Amino acid sequence: MRRSGSALTLLGGLALAVAAMTPALAHEHPSGITDLVTPAVVRIEAKARVDITLLDHIGELVHVERSYEVPIGTGTGTVVTPEGGVVTLTRVVRTDKDIAVYAANKIFAEHHKVKIPADFERHTIKNDQLNHHLQECYPPKQPTATCIVDITTEIHVFPNISPPDKEGFKAEIVRADSRPDGPAVLMSVGRADGGAGLPTAPLAATVPDKEGSPVAVAGFTGRPATDLPETVDIAHLRAGGAGTGGRQFKDPENKVDEPVKLGALIDKGLIGGPVIEDKKGAVIGLLVGGGKDGRMIGVREISKALAEAKVAPRRGPIDAAFEQALTRFHTKYYGDAVPAFQRVLDLYPGHTVAAAHLKTAQQKRGTAEDEGVRKAGAPGGDEGGEPPLWPFLAAGGVLVAAVLAGALLLWRRRSPPGPGEGPPGNGHLGTTRPGDTRPGTTPVPIAGPPPAPRRSPLDETADPTVVVSRSFPALPKAPPTSPGQPVLVARDPGAKPADPAAHRHPGAKPSDAAAQKYCTACGMRLGPAHRFCGYCGHPSET
Repeated sequence: MRRSGSALTLLGGLALAVAAMTPALAHEHPSGITDLVTPAVVRIEAKARVDITLLDHIGELVHVERSYEVPIGTGTGTVVTPEGGVVTLTRVVRTDKDIAVYAANKIFAEHHKVKIPADFERHTIKNDQLNHHLQECYPPKQPTATCIVDITTEIHVFPNISPPDKEGFKAEIVRADSRPDGPAVLMSVGRADGGAGLPTAPLAATVPDKEGSPVAVAGFTGRPATDLPETVDIAHLRAGGAGTGGRQFKDPENKVDEPVKLGALIDKGLIGGPVIEDKKGAVIGLLVGGGKDGRMIGVREISKALAEAKVAPRRGPIDAAFEQALTRFHTKYYGDAVPAFQRVLDLYPGHTVAAAHLKTAQQKRGTAEDEGVRKAGAPGGDEGGEPPLWPFLAAGGVLVAAVLAGALLLWRRRSPPGPGEGPPGNGHLGTTRPGDTRPGTTPVPIAGPPPAPRRSPLDETADPTVVVSRSFPALPKAPPTSPGQPVLVARDPGAKPADPAAHRHPGAKPSDAAAQKYCTACGMRLGPAHRFCGYCGHPSET
């Protein structure tokens, strides 16, 4: 009973813990990791330059020339290639308003001193003759037109650098969408800071589909300046709503009206700004809408626009160096982060995020917060950390050597005896294996003629012989003759046939001359009184 009561108590405690954890797990709080994207966030300003000539022929023909700059849009963009490829919204760089109408209203009001609003609407005036000329000035161009209009679009991109760039660099439209809230692709045509190109932002593969997924948004409310850095805020995505309609935002705790909050930021200049995924810090969409309805178009629409523009997003050398520096910085290895951030600033001197993190790393380098210093000062490494690897490597090497030695010894013991080998001490010529020097054994050649038949007992009175190895094949055996009669008897090749000395040894008498004997197994000469061949061990008498 005590055990079951304890089990019930434990289960009840676990149930309460799970119930307490459920609300916390239901809402993910954004981490605010935007360092990979904010260096690539830029301010975009687009305007139209209108050169218009009014042909006033009411009296004498007069050519009136004027030039006007008409704002098209301002917003935020994101660099996706080191060469200056930028993605933003179409409404930032293109307008559906008729700029030629605006220029006609303005030049007509200035030259003829009449009240015409300087807007994009077509107007009429009471004077019929002037009104006729005004209508002829409006587009489209006709043979009787009273105005000649030339319109060019100028787009300036202001990067996120320090000190701020007051001029920026020019860009042109590579691809624009038919919808104002569709993505547009720009490419720089002028100067781009840094010999290694521009910092870029990574694009995510997909958009999180979970309700309440945390994200961050970034952009500029004006031209980048020392007192006007990028604006960064957090938000949460609602599930569903992908496609051209955009994805909506909603705070899971209903504390903030996120569509209204983001709509206000869009109206201030974050239109077209990146929406950043919280886990990996990649771009998952662009801000659209405004007013009280801030939304997002997804990365799928961005990738499609880039593909149609034939612009492949990619990362550059600045980004590779910056990611390495960020890894050291966020893991609190400040001593290692300092030279890494200095390398980034060598590649791109205006990198604002690298400069800010470098300052922080220099302040914390060598302090108790520096992870590198703490590990270096700990005796024997970090307590509770991983043990050194070299003892395991040494033990493994010893174990491998022992296994190999044992395997070799076992192999040698189990190897079968070679040809001509026999057990020692049996009174026969031979040894257990080549090289055996045990007492009572005689070495045998490693390589030689085929194994010989069983040999006779050793003759202790015979002269000692030397065993040598022959590489040539053995001669064929001849049939045995009468006992004691040698075979293959021949004379000395250097002696004459009539010379009796050819059949006896030097110093021997003619009567003592004996014929030279040769071994019938290997063909070598036999010594006098030798009963066994000194080369192959074959008995001289069979």
